[in-house]
Amino acid sequence: MHAPPKRAARRNTRTVRITVIAVGLALTAIPVTAYAGGLSHRAAPTAAAAPKAAAATGLDDPAKKEIAMQLVSSAENSSLNWKSQYKYIEDIDDDRGYTAGIIGFCSGTGDMLDLVELYTERKPDNVLAKYLPALRKVNGTPSHSGLDPNFTKDWVKAASDSAFKKAQDDERDRVYFNPAVKQGKADGIGTLGQFAYYDAIVMHGDGGDSTGFSSIRKRALSKAKPPSQGGNEVTYLNAFLDARVWAMKQEEAHEDTSRVDTAQRVFLKKGNLNLDPPLDWKVYGDSFHIG
Repeated sequence: MHAPPKRAARRNTRTVRITVIAVGLALTAIPVTAYAGGLSHRAAPTAAAAPKAAAATGLDDPAKKEIAMQLVSSAENSSLNWKSQYKYIEDIDDDRGYTAGIIGFCSGTGDMLDLVELYTERKPDNVLAKYLPALRKVNGTPSHSGLDPNFTKDWVKAASDSAFKKAQDDERDRVYFNPAVKQGKADGIGTLGQFAYYDAIVMHGDGGDSTGFSSIRKRALSKAKPPSQGGNEVTYLNAFLDARVWAMKQEEAHEDTSRVDTAQRVFLKKGNLNLDPPLDWKVYGDSFHIG
């Protein structure tokens, strides 16, 4: 067992819905139903580790997106098998209530409520629909009131439904993946940088607090310019990862920064801005490989 827990606390705000407005609309062709509610590492790489040209497609290329999901899962679940996480649910004692699903939707931060609302809109007669009143009441709190004792069992049941899996996929894209990719492309950073944005928004959310994604990016921009402003991509990404590490250290559950130090920073030092396999990294001391 490693510390901190694999399912580290994620969002520092319950205003998760702000993400879509503040960062941008979806990029991919995946249909999303609209509904109401819801400085020490800055040296340039050596010639031997010259960065590869940024990929034209970016993280939204299907093969790269799969890599992104595996990378996140290695940190969140100590496994590359992210598709086995639709049924995951537990309270990890982070004051965010239940954490569940492929991206850690939380009952206390609003994104779980959004997910169940979407699922119910698409399939009204589902096993989780009856919990909507309770999810609305506990939003913003760690409470299980109205959810226990059967919510976790019903979540697992719902996870066998392809419609619920699709809803999880779509909400992941709408709230986290697409905004991260769009902002990354606007900043002129390639696949690795877009992944760094995605991993940050997954953990920290984007509610405007000092450790949210936008604040991390703002801190990085105060140290280096992104390529879209004429800056060097490697220099900027190191500044962003420095800012990310700072944000992680502000919360006890995030004090282990290996998902940056022995993963993202490793790829960056190798100049792998395209996030091309083979990839080898460590999280919490566990080694992972994508061939």
